[in-house]
Amino acid sequence: NPKGNMEGVEKAEELISKQHRKEKKDLQAKIQSMKNAVPKNDKKRRKQLTEEIAKLEAELTQKHEEELKQLKDTVATDTEDVAANGLENLVLDSEEQKDVKQTRVSKAQKRRDKKAALEKERETRIAEAEIENLSGSRHLEQQKLSKMLAERQLQIKHIPSDGHCMYRAVEDQLQERGGSYSLEQLRGRTAQYMRSHIDDFLPFLTNPNTGDIYTPDEFENYCNDVANTAAWGGQLELRALTHILQMPIEVIQADSPVVVIGDEYEKAPITLIYMRHAYGLGEHYSSVEPLKEETNEEDS
Repeated sequence: NPKGNMEGVEKAEELISKQHRKEKKDLQAKIQSMKNAVPKNDKKRRKQLTEEIAKLEAELTQKHEEELKQLKDTVATDTEDVAANGLENLVLDSEEQKDVKQTRVSKAQKRRDKKAALEKERETRIAEAEIENLSGSRHLEQQKLSKMLAERQLQIKHIPSDGHCMYRAVEDQLQERGGSYSLEQLRGRTAQYMRSHIDDFLPFLTNPNTGDIYTPDEFENYCNDVANTAAWGGQLELRALTHILQMPIEVIQADSPVVVIGDEYEKAPITLIYMRHAYGLGEHYSSVEPLKEETNEEDS
């Protein structure tokens, strides 16, 4: 029944449009709450807030576009099914056709409702987390680091939190000096150096379950992880890198003095940022770059 199909499509479009309007309204309410939580005279927090709001709005727009596309795809599939099974549908009595249609709509609607509910819950968690971050330990740590770096005419250059952050930060600093070490080369050379200087590193590695110093096999597995996986790097790997690069590495932290590793080398150090609260997973390394002039921001 083409007329019935069209009515069903129009009803589905009306429902999804209504849902989208409600979600936009809910998001605007959350955004207003986020704005109210930040003083208008705090330029940095307002700037961060503007970025987070833009991110939330972009995610909602993308979600709505995907749902509309899914609806169109469902309609197209249903139309093809009707054409392919036209003869079969003719022999179904009217009651059977009604049952089939109701079942199909019900399952599709349940899937859409479930997806919408999950997305709404996710958006709520994101909004709440961002509000908390504006006054939480992550934000305070970033404020301290920004102030420390500004005194050097520097700012944080963010590095992805993917397990490779320390090596990526070193790679970024070397590229600024015209270096050509890749992430893979840095990991491979670090593992190679640690293997060839086992006595310098083995005493500092212990089995977390027993507390015993690593066995040679455990140490080899550790080095394999350094070379071939996204295992996080720390002070031991930085120590190896200073010898490989023949230059110091300074690490700036918010609540501790600057640490310089490899200060026996006379070259100017490369600079990393160590953050304890940057991500939910915990510790994170970033790079630095020259301080950029801040643009004036209109309060809204």
